[in-house]
Amino acid sequence: MVDSNNQPGVLIVDDERNVRRVLSMALVDDHRVFTARNAKGALDTVRRGGMNVVLMDVLLPDADGVSLLQELKRIDPTLEVIMVTAVKDIQTAVRAIKSGAYEYVLKPFVVDEVRNVIHRALERHRLSLEVTGLRGELDASRPFESMLSRNRRMRDVFQLIAAVACSDGAVLIQGESGTGKELVARAVHNRSRRRNEPFVVINCGAVPRSLMERELFGHNRGAFTHATSSLPGKLELADGGTVFLDDIDSMDVGMQAKLLRAIQHKEFERLGGNRLIRVDIRFVAACNKDLQELIREGRFREDLFFRLNVFPVTLPPLRDRREDIPILLNHFLKIHRGAGSGRPEAFSKKALEKLMQYDWPGNIRELENLVLRISTVTRRRKVRVRHLPEGLAPRSGGGALTLKEAVQGFERKFIGDVLEQVRGSRREAAERLGIHRNTLRGKMERLGLRDQNRPTVCSQ
Repeated sequence: MVDSNNQPGVLIVDDERNVRRVLSMALVDDHRVFTARNAKGALDTVRRGGMNVVLMDVLLPDADGVSLLQELKRIDPTLEVIMVTAVKDIQTAVRAIKSGAYEYVLKPFVVDEVRNVIHRALERHRLSLEVTGLRGELDASRPFESMLSRNRRMRDVFQLIAAVACSDGAVLIQGESGTGKELVARAVHNRSRRRNEPFVVINCGAVPRSLMERELFGHNRGAFTHATSSLPGKLELADGGTVFLDDIDSMDVGMQAKLLRAIQHKEFERLGGNRLIRVDIRFVAACNKDLQELIREGRFREDLFFRLNVFPVTLPPLRDRREDIPILLNHFLKIHRGAGSGRPEAFSKKALEKLMQYDWPGNIRELENLVLRISTVTRRRKVRVRHLPEGLAPRSGGGALTLKEAVQGFERKFIGDVLEQVRGSRREAAERLGIHRNTLRGKMERLGLRDQNRPTVCSQ
């Protein structure tokens, strides 16, 4: 991290006051220099942030240099650490290099040589950050589970998916029907250590109450009439993988208690059996109703809610992310166009305006179904208003844009066009727009714009 005057932070750690003073004087003109006389002071300074390079003695009064190096790297993996050592301690310096130190300097040192080593370390630090940023941009360009979005709230969802996937904690996905809850569940599974294990879907709203226990836990032979053989349940089949409990709000309260025990203890019994079956499962649940309201009405167990709500994910409806409508329309056009000729390839401006004003109560599922219908029955290259089905009413507010929405729409198109003209260069775009780069960056984030106007997507 670099402060506002762009000077890199260098921390000098040495128990000799004279060494700290000489190095500080040599570096202060071009660096923000901090000093510490022991390991505790070094750790406190690095934890406050802002350090790029640490120059430290191998032998400190309260810690071994290699151990301190490892602790500093745990706090900030981007730090470049240079060890200062006497000839007799050269083996310790070599061990430090193997543990991640950038370089070592021998005492007595020449100040100019120390400056050169620090300069090289800072350059490596800068390049490392650039590579990390490029990798992030590369990952962000890969579509995952067809979840494309320019919307800031959806970008937060994508980041949350990436963060929670490595955990085994339960995930509760809430959102209206058709917002892509199962896609999120699959994304969590596909990014986790369980990606090569089963992903089992249980639609709680589609399974009759009388059959739900058998669906989850399976049954033994003779458990009920016509049970001529033993069959495993969905939880048993999902061992090692992920179970997605869709429409969890539809599950009977009595069944919720049995599910809660299976989630808590990772064990259950088949119907008609008395042997405990242990499983290693991650649970992801989804609902489109307000579970807190169902809890107040006594229709959903509060303890089950808390067990599932370890990592809550809320998906916004499509009407709250209208900037995604054009890219989703084009995305589904490509999917459903197929190999046949004469199929639609784009929407006219007026058709797109009409679709942008629609509220999409069925969300993305409704949008995809509409594109599938149009792709099937329309033989024109461009979809026009006359090709749209009747009944596409404008948004609930009456169809007219508010002043704020109109201004945002103009800014989004104008800035997007400029970015496209300069091939995504924020510096050139800011100059053309007559604003500071930081102002441009803030507007791009607020308006959901990416460099070169490309959509943000969840990475693999």
